[in-house]
Amino acid sequence: MAVQAKRVPLRKCTGCQEMKNKKEMMRILKTSEGDIVLDTTGRKNGRGAYVCCSMDCFEKAVKNKGLERSLKCKVPEEAYESLKKEIELFEKK
Repeated sequence: MAVQAKRVPLRKCTGCQEMKNKKEMMRILKTSEGDIVLDTTGRKNGRGAYVCCSMDCFEKAVKNKGLERSLKCKVPEEAYESLKKEIELFEKK
């Protein structure tokens, strides 16, 4: 019997549009209350969008409105600012 290789879940970055391993990316989440937060666990309930772990990809996603398309809502400027701060902290780790 042949052993099947385990599937690796892939997600598309909303910034650079590349398919990458889910664990290599950050998930940005729109909760049921409408809040937009960084989901570090990748398991919270809500609509998610994935971005590479770099500020460049996040800025591309903001510029091309990729996050708004993926989350299916208008993202307020304050949410972008708080996400930017969280991503900067996340990059330093």
